[in-house]
Amino acid sequence: MDLDNIECISSSDGLDEEEIHHHHHHHHTINHHLPHQFPSSKPHNNTNNVVGATGLPPATSVHELLECPVCTNSMYPPIHQCHNGHTLCSTCKTRVHNRCPTCRQELGDIRCLALEKVAESLELPCKYYSLGCPEIFPYYSKLKHEALCNFRPYNCPYAGSECSVVGDIPFLVAHLRDDHKVDMHTGCTFNHRYVKSNPREVENATWMLTVFHCFGQYFCLHFEAFQLGMAPVYMAFLRFMGDETEARNYSYSLEVGANGRKLIWEGTPRSIRDSHRKVRDSHDGLIIQRNMALFFSGGDRKELKLRVTGRIWKEQQNPDAGVCIPNLCS
Repeated sequence: MDLDNIECISSSDGLDEEEIHHHHHHHHTINHHLPHQFPSSKPHNNTNNVVGATGLPPATSVHELLECPVCTNSMYPPIHQCHNGHTLCSTCKTRVHNRCPTCRQELGDIRCLALEKVAESLELPCKYYSLGCPEIFPYYSKLKHEALCNFRPYNCPYAGSECSVVGDIPFLVAHLRDDHKVDMHTGCTFNHRYVKSNPREVENATWMLTVFHCFGQYFCLHFEAFQLGMAPVYMAFLRFMGDETEARNYSYSLEVGANGRKLIWEGTPRSIRDSHRKVRDSHDGLIIQRNMALFFSGGDRKELKLRVTGRIWKEQQNPDAGVCIPNLCS
């Protein structure tokens, strides 16, 4: 998509509109030859080695015994050993071609049943404990929890490039601002105008990501064009920078229209735990067919001009009536 011809005018909470012209250098990517470590926060690509305010990860002699000498991950049954008693995990056994990586003796099919029994008796903290998780689990339940732990790092929500950066929310907000040059706005209302000179040239590409800060939280507003079957469509949707349970506390609306017609979408923002593609492919947002988009644009229908307005509000539970009432920011 020719981003030279895309213009966005954004206003937030009654501020005057400011013109932002998007050129090729605004379709930001990160130099992936550089390591994804940022000095402003914790290391974010290897949470096994994260050091937090609580200190270093706990390491006991038993825990070290359960560490595979090849991949350094915790071992789970079946745990294999050679004739000399050196152990390794079942995944690495196939990698070392049946040779013990410690003494080079043939491994065979000997199980270390004693170590497996020891593992059953252990209780260990979640590996995300330095990020705030207080939970302790039996050894064999730990992996299942860690796959769904609310304290696990988030993936970068930017959809314009394959970005592999992960981290907590404050880190990702700074990353979006500094590395992807995403526009940041404060307030819970927005007014965007999208302009494209040739709306018939539609590719699978993200047009815009804008981050809003309100109610002490961060929200990602996506607007893009993509092919739905054979027809090009335009879509806008909101994602919440946090977990799904928190996202349910908020609602948002999007509106687009002109010439006496309008489309309105209301919904709950999706968590950034759900990938951008998953949300887009589920059509969970405001979808505008091209013919309708051109109708809203008016004129000779040769240029796309869409104005999308919207707001975010927090649902508050009324303890007396048992119903939710919206809390609108001023």
